Parts: sequence; C-alpha cells; structure tokens
Amino acid sequence: MIKFSHNFAKLALAASALLVTGLMGSAALAQRDPDYQAARSAGQVGEKPDGYLGIVGAETPALRALVNNINIQRKAAYTRSAAEGATVEQFAFASGCNLIEMTTPGEKYQAPNGSWKTRTSAPPERDSRCI
Repeated sequence: MIKFSHNFAKLALAASALLVTGLMGSAALAQRDPDYQAARSAGQVGEKPDGYLGIVGAETPALRALVNNINIQRKAAYTRSAAEGATVEQFAFASGCNLIEMTTPGEKYQAPNGSWKTRTSAPPERDSRCI
C-alpha cells in the first residue's frame, strides 16, 4: 500500500520536473529507441499508474526484454530522484501520474481499474490521488 503525505504535491512536482527536463538520463534514451517507439505506436506497451511500462496483450521475449530494460532504467532514475521523505514507490507513482497525462491520442495507458485504455483527445483516466 502506498501512503502519501502532505508533501505529495511537492513530490509530484519533482517527478514532473524529472520527466520534463529529461533527467531520466539513460531511461530517456531507451525510450527514444525505435523498437520502443514502434511498440508504443502499435499499442503493444502502455504507461501504468505505478510509473512503469506494461505490456498490452500478447507478450514476446523481445517485447518483455524491451519493457524490462526500460523499467530497470526508470527504477534507477526514480531511486536517484526520490525526494527526502519519499519512497521510490511514491516517486514512481507520481511519475506514473505524469506519464499517463503525457500520453497522446492512440497510445495505451492503464486506467485506475487495471484495464488498458487507448488515449483519445479527452484527458486520460487517472488515479484520484494524481494532482
């Protein structure tokens, strides 16, 4: 269970800054990988509320390796960037809120109920704890 303190807004802002400024380093580079972009465009992968990438539908060894590689890099970035008093899981969740918000029409994301959705022009469904 993820517990949130009154500092969640500060944490969300830090996670947003991490994403916007590209401080994810190698994770950001991995996400520019043509295989990642192809999987994202094809709806094979999507953003999850926990801040990690998920596989939508059928899994292949290559797709699992791609997702695992990106998620390992994301966790390393979250670990480096977690604000004082925040856990890696809290920082990852705040990042997940932002990553889902940043999806574009046609991309997949996981709704709060666990189902995979395709982003439309409307705002994505996000966890009520996202600000």
